[in-house]
Amino acid sequence: MREVNVGDTLDQYELTELIARSGMASIFKAVDRTNGQTFAIKIPYEQFENDVIFRSRFQREEEIVRRLDHPNIIKDFTPRHKSRMYIAMEYVEGVSVREELAAEGAFSRDHAIDYARQICGALVYMHEQRVIHRDLKPENLLITTTGVVKIMDFGIALDELARRITWSGESSTIGTPDYMAPEQIAGGRGDVRSDIYALGIILYEMLTGKLPYEGDSVYSILRAKTLEDPEPPTHYLHELDTHLEEIILHAIERVPRRRYGRVAEMQHDLKNAAQVAITGRASALHPRSRRSQKVRAVMWSAVLFLSMAMVVAFLIWLENPYSPPAPPPMQGPSGDPIR
Repeated sequence: MREVNVGDTLDQYELTELIARSGMASIFKAVDRTNGQTFAIKIPYEQFENDVIFRSRFQREEEIVRRLDHPNIIKDFTPRHKSRMYIAMEYVEGVSVREELAAEGAFSRDHAIDYARQICGALVYMHEQRVIHRDLKPENLLITTTGVVKIMDFGIALDELARRITWSGESSTIGTPDYMAPEQIAGGRGDVRSDIYALGIILYEMLTGKLPYEGDSVYSILRAKTLEDPEPPTHYLHELDTHLEEIILHAIERVPRRRYGRVAEMQHDLKNAAQVAITGRASALHPRSRRSQKVRAVMWSAVLFLSMAMVVAFLIWLENPYSPPAPPPMQGPSGDPIR
């Protein structure tokens, strides 16, 4: 089974454009030669097609997308015949939330809330079907030319109705660090509250153009998310409505039981933001200060410098080891050396 490229024909589809590549699959724009309709075709790389566990996961993804039927979720289509593994999906003419953020910066309040409400609607439906997405992020949210949000990429979604699959060689920690909930970072499977957490982070970013946790490395971000408080949204957007800030902070609580228990609760608050009670969540936060970050950076630099200096000194010693002078010979009563 060879890798496919633009211009190739796959069953009833002609691949016309490469849309994206991920770590395990490519997504092509394709035309159905039987009716002229346009689709998006997700095709795994050749080296994964013979992996039994990967095949099971890929088939699981296809089954999930086929089972879900909601206007804010990418639709699946079943080809007449399949000669290899792939998923045929509706093609969305538009951009991702990530691309929109990159082009426009932070969104207006109404713009961000509109997208968040649409995502809530899809999640309410999805969770009723016992499906947890587990990888919500701006890249997986497509926006049509008419402003409709479409959730895509169910590659690591959890289907609570299906037999559990273990993928040997894969870490139990799955997802995208900036949007992963602390319990996922700790190796948990995640549940509806993990999707709520990710939505809270996305809403935070859409409003401020920033993330509540930022660091110099993936490790520092993961560590901060499990041990430290986030920056309140008003740190970046001073004029943000405190009711909306309350909703966001409720969604991204580090401890799952302190978050919204169901997406419908967050959806209700977004529709009635002015009525949301202010609990003082923002004032109770103690995020790591910028100054302490700089102090830590200086300390780590100093430790690294000293460590390197010790290593260099040790290497020099190995080349020129220090030999203490020989002691003087012992002498007898007559002054002659004792041999």
